[in-house]
Amino acid sequence: MRCAVGCGHMHQGADIGYGIDIVRGDPAHPVNQGLACARGIRESKNPNGEWLTRPLVRSDGKLQQTTWDVALARTVAGLREAQSQGPDSVAVLGSGQQTNEAAYMLGKVARGGFGTRNYDANTTLCMASAVTAYYQAFGSDAPPCTYADIDTAEGHVIWGANPAVAHPVLFRWIRQAASENGELVVVDPVRSETAENAEHHVAPAPGKDLALARAVLAHIVETDRVDTAFVEAATDGFDALLSALPDAKTAASDAGVTMADVDLLATTLDHRTLIYWGMGINQHVQGTETSRALIDLTMATGNLRPGSGPFSLTGQANSMGTRICSSKGTWPGQRAFEAPYHRRIIADCWGIPVDRLPDDSGPGPVGILETNPDAIWTVATNPVAGMPDTDAARTALEDAFVVAQDAFHTETTAVADVVLPAATWGESEGTTTNMERTISRVRAATDLPTGVRTDLDLIATIGTRLFPEFIKDPSPDPSAVFDEFTALTEGTVADCSGITYERLEEEHAVRWPAPDEESTGGYRYYDDASWSFPTASGNAQFSIGQQEPLPEPTNDEYSLVLTTAREADGYNTGVRSRGGTSSELVARIHPDTVTLDNDRAIVASRRGSVTVRVDRDESIPRGMVWLPIHHPATNRLTLSDRDPQSNEPHFKQCAVRLAAPEAEVSPVTAD
Repeated sequence: MRCAVGCGHMHQGADIGYGIDIVRGDPAHPVNQGLACARGIRESKNPNGEWLTRPLVRSDGKLQQTTWDVALARTVAGLREAQSQGPDSVAVLGSGQQTNEAAYMLGKVARGGFGTRNYDANTTLCMASAVTAYYQAFGSDAPPCTYADIDTAEGHVIWGANPAVAHPVLFRWIRQAASENGELVVVDPVRSETAENAEHHVAPAPGKDLALARAVLAHIVETDRVDTAFVEAATDGFDALLSALPDAKTAASDAGVTMADVDLLATTLDHRTLIYWGMGINQHVQGTETSRALIDLTMATGNLRPGSGPFSLTGQANSMGTRICSSKGTWPGQRAFEAPYHRRIIADCWGIPVDRLPDDSGPGPVGILETNPDAIWTVATNPVAGMPDTDAARTALEDAFVVAQDAFHTETTAVADVVLPAATWGESEGTTTNMERTISRVRAATDLPTGVRTDLDLIATIGTRLFPEFIKDPSPDPSAVFDEFTALTEGTVADCSGITYERLEEEHAVRWPAPDEESTGGYRYYDDASWSFPTASGNAQFSIGQQEPLPEPTNDEYSLVLTTAREADGYNTGVRSRGGTSSELVARIHPDTVTLDNDRAIVASRRGSVTVRVDRDESIPRGMVWLPIHHPATNRLTLSDRDPQSNEPHFKQCAVRLAAPEAEVSPVTAD
């Protein structure tokens, strides 16, 4: 499992020594049927980065190797001391890189043990806006679509995503389907690798996707293309949307596109069409509103049935699992935080007083660090590199007692007080959930190396030492944890109670909702030519959001727009793909934008500056600087402004300037 496509891989351990010797796609796995991408193979067989093999504690300002007894005692003492100042003095940051079982146990310890609001996962940095949009529109998280819909779709619109790089196996399916039955349209300011493989490329102004989506909807209305029967039968709020909708030409001008571009997208939606989107939409202060505007397009055109619909592309291997089982944004099974009934069910299952549980999901990762918690426990995540405005994030971690649990050295382990070496996928037992809601088994291909423990084992061990009356088993069997999680989902919209390890052993993978051992989830909300949504009215909900100005527009001092995106074979913050070191940062910039003779430059924002090698690239629009998300220096420049509905940061557009590498660059204040 290397990304949220959820490909099944076959791993074979080395005959001599330790590690994985052979990796290939699993032909028996129903998701990928033997396909595999180069990144997924390489990062299992030969990942870069410095492996952690012994626990470390900070002594005299330096990390020193120690025993597990010492490391765990130091961990428990530091977390206990912080909790004595109040539950929210402890922050816990999880990840989409954990198994379902480890994510569930981490949420149980964080919410039911510490009782902290300050718990979240790095999935909020990439998927929270799509998640929030799904809840608002449909009453439930996760796409209604499945991979099976790709083959039957007649149109494919990829908006603010680059699956040719991020999800190669998935993109192969999309491209093949488009070539056989329809066409592929890519919406992206950059002429990305995905756009290079598409029939059509629409390039809006950076950050103006909401204006473009509204222009397309307005044009659909003006040309009488609305599926009135579907809108009247299955939705609410369309009249309110119409009253707020700008005219198509005005919105198109705001988006920086032509009416021909708008008509192209509207015409594509005349057919059975899937709209896919990714971080280019989500990582925006209006990410939720823009995601909803894309959902509005599918609803207005009746594209909410098999072979069509909204399909957000999740990045991390188990982002979906984190969403349904970890008590991050909802209680397991998408039980709402604010609902007393659901809080009571969780408290009763866990055997704790209900008032120990927080009654909201917290402020999100950036907001958590802004509260300056006394202790921070990170699990399979690297906030020092992955947070926006990382200099501020680093300061928050340096001021706290930090426990960093990871398989590799990272920028976060470098500032930690305790480092706990954890197992990787190939050394772990459990399950994971892909972007189309399919749960698969994860099996250890090799024994654990000496000095390394699994995430689940570490979390449960720490939990039993801190809360022995609550977490009773320091080394639980993953299947027992999975059964506890699935039992909590029974009767919910994310019902996984019909999925067991025994069933997964036989079927390899099962898609939820699966309320019994015979069922498996398909297209959601549609059955027997009718629709039903878990909303108050039973109907899907339109939205009225309109394009607002960017949080940091360009000016004379900062005249360029920075965007961040994935690079080929890059992975998360790059620890496993760039070798764990701060390798050279490469900025892709249009030749007409580069006024320097040198191939090196300084990129500066109001928050910091970085030295880059300049790659003159005509696929980048004029006036833009493109940097990879995988390099630890990139987020020194980005904004910590957040979508007020999802708490997801605005990574994609901020104002920067270029300077000669020998120049003395200091940030210019907003004043």
